[in-house]
Amino acid sequence: MEYYNIGKIVNTQGIRGEVRVVSVTDFPELRYQKGNIVFAQLPNKNELVQLEIDGVRKHKNFIILHFKGMDNINDVEFLKPSELKISEEAISEDDLDEGEYYYHQIIGLDVYDLDENKLGTIKEILSPGANDVWVVKRPGKSDLLLPKIDQVIKKVDLENHKVTVELLEGLE
Repeated sequence: MEYYNIGKIVNTQGIRGEVRVVSVTDFPELRYQKGNIVFAQLPNKNELVQLEIDGVRKHKNFIILHFKGMDNINDVEFLKPSELKISEEAISEDDLDEGEYYYHQIIGLDVYDLDENKLGTIKEILSPGANDVWVVKRPGKSDLLLPKIDQVIKKVDLENHKVTVELLEGLE
């Protein structure tokens, strides 16, 4: 079974067993709900710790989570730092509207301009505000930042592992 990254547990929060999570998911309101099962992958270990969310709140730029049966700081201390993941069973393609994609579907795609010149590969997605920014790793050049807007992202072809873009003035 595959697991997809939805966040990183970076610290504990208070003494009642809560943890601070930096979210990297495209659907935080779906992924962090009471009753959801998530998995913590501890650093340098292949094992996953299954956790059930029984408390969720936002604080500053963090998602604060509480897990069932972990009621004090000593119960969650071992989780930091760890990657927070969900199983592929928890992902439903029905969640997506036309033109929407999961982050894991986009990261790793090759990027081409309108003349079929390969520009690089998408290495990460940033969410700074109104729209996402796709970060393209280019050989021998600095990273290219592409806003996820229709004027720039012309076609996403998951089958052929390809994104076609139009580089507007100022993007290169």
